[in-house]
Amino acid sequence: MSLRRAPLFIPGDSPRKIEKGLTLKADAVILELEDGVADERKAEARQIVAKALQTLDFGPAERLVRINALETGLAEADLEATLVGRPDGYVIPKVETAAAVQWVSQTIRAWEQKEGWPSEGIRLLAIVETALGVMNLREIAAAGPRLEALLFGAEDLAGDIGAIRTPAGWEVFYAKSAVVTAAAAFGLEAIDTPFINLQDPTGLGVEARQALEMGYSGKLAIHPAQLETLRQIFTPSPEAVAAAQRLLEVYADHVARGSGVFILDGKMVDRPMVRAAQKILTKARQIDACRR
Repeated sequence: MSLRRAPLFIPGDSPRKIEKGLTLKADAVILELEDGVADERKAEARQIVAKALQTLDFGPAERLVRINALETGLAEADLEATLVGRPDGYVIPKVETAAAVQWVSQTIRAWEQKEGWPSEGIRLLAIVETALGVMNLREIAAAGPRLEALLFGAEDLAGDIGAIRTPAGWEVFYAKSAVVTAAAAFGLEAIDTPFINLQDPTGLGVEARQALEMGYSGKLAIHPAQLETLRQIFTPSPEAVAAAQRLLEVYADHVARGSGVFILDGKMVDRPMVRAAQKILTKARQIDACRR
């Protein structure tokens, strides 16, 4: 699975911004064809994105494209124009049913077969940002093997349910928790909603930390200035890595001696804590591998 601590949205109609985005060392870039592109520029944006995918060096960054929502009637043209560039994956907005994910997957599969590309090689990430999407999370999460992540979209959800957005976020907390829970249940990654107040870096850190504590592995970025904060928060600290290593070493010793639950630093250690430590080390190794 790719590293996605802070996937960065880049408007697909701006070659300059795309080229600049490639210098920022983002884990993933999302070339935007949906909300970040005006209606009259969408056709041009498709061609710019396709050319960028074919000609620019993205380095280790994952190359993702956000298409328009299926109900707009624009998604098919988005796919037809950009699949020639063979991106690493597509981000599907406003996903409300498993059928939406499956339709995109089938469209991609036809290209893979036509071009002789590996089957299921292009991955999918689904944004859940409507009330119906939240209600259908179980089916969406099980939509198919191409799906790798569920992304949470708080702003559209708030508009859909008539909520007032607040810094505390309690108006979307149920949905935020439901997305990360569904992702975990089906072995998917969970990535949190963007933080839209670019003048509040403190708030960005607070919200990202909450997402981390809830189980999210990253948070969508809408500006380069957000990248460093998000990378730091979603990277296990040296202290966390050392503590996880120590816990696993002590656990292995107890298993070898035939004992189960044990006490470490005044805390009872059982299987859930072992799994959490394993996840920390897996994430740390993945980040280390991407830095090489």
